[in-house]
Amino acid sequence: MVVRTSLALAFVALALAQSDNNTSRPYKVQVGEVIVPVTVTDPKGRFVSNLDAKDFRVFDQGKEQHIEFFSRDRNQPVVVGFLLDMSNDTRIHWKNYQDAAQDLVLNLLPNDKKYSGYLITYANEPELQVNTTSDPEKLVEKIRKLKPGGGSSLYDAIYMACTQRQLVQGEPYDPRRVIIVIGDGHDNSSKKSLDEVLEIAQRNLVTIYGMSTVSFGFTSEGDDYLQRLTGETGGHVEYPLDNLYSDVDGYLSHPSDDGNYALTVGVGAYASEISTGIFHAIAALTGEITTQYILRYVPDLGNANNKVFRNIKVVVPDLPTARVRFRKGYYPYAP
Repeated sequence: MVVRTSLALAFVALALAQSDNNTSRPYKVQVGEVIVPVTVTDPKGRFVSNLDAKDFRVFDQGKEQHIEFFSRDRNQPVVVGFLLDMSNDTRIHWKNYQDAAQDLVLNLLPNDKKYSGYLITYANEPELQVNTTSDPEKLVEKIRKLKPGGGSSLYDAIYMACTQRQLVQGEPYDPRRVIIVIGDGHDNSSKKSLDEVLEIAQRNLVTIYGMSTVSFGFTSEGDDYLQRLTGETGGHVEYPLDNLYSDVDGYLSHPSDDGNYALTVGVGAYASEISTGIFHAIAALTGEITTQYILRYVPDLGNANNKVFRNIKVVVPDLPTARVRFRKGYYPYAP
């Protein structure tokens, strides 16, 4: 059965009921609570995973908040939406990203009930290929049969992910919600706008990540949009092919029909570079999703307008050079 999701804080009553029925649950969700997944990395991009609640400071509309709940457990339950770009733009490296999508599924869905996922493809229109399940083989089998072609309706695909798939008991508190977009961020077919889908993602406590299909030396007008979708929800974009062609031999001195790259297309070294880049991107996304800190607090909303976006800021004062990623804010209450 497909269930339409409501907005972020509308899930509180459900979470309260579930916590009363689950004696193993260590924490009872409070009404009006805000959840903030946080990733902390050092200047070299390595995860900082030994922090405690006292190391963080959280601000809501500039006012410091008391952290009601803190977790740094690895392998926290999560629901992952895999959104796969099927447009013509993916053809050049389709087989590599098809394999990457399968590897991501197998890494993030270890056939354990704590971890669920669903698959949405998007070309001229989005399509829910596999509804929410803990069985990775259902997604992998479907991905193996896909072939790209058509336009790109990324925004409609994100909207579908937030509104038209089966929910898992406990969302969005336990398990959390994540979307991984495998594409270039380009959109030329959606009915929804960027602002609309960004709001629905923020209201549904979704963190968006991206694995860009754009190669070094190429540009995509959608990259800025993908950066905004990920940055404002607390995620980021991986660029596995960004340095693929960085070792360049001068074209004027060694002209070639297949370009001026030191790694010739079609040879083993070229294929190895692609595989290595994608492998590192998969490892980075998997590592971040499974090692986030979870902070929760209850703000004083007063007469807050449910249409007014409230800004969040998270800092780690003792690590001034660390990079702290978190969602930029939320909308209070249901509409």
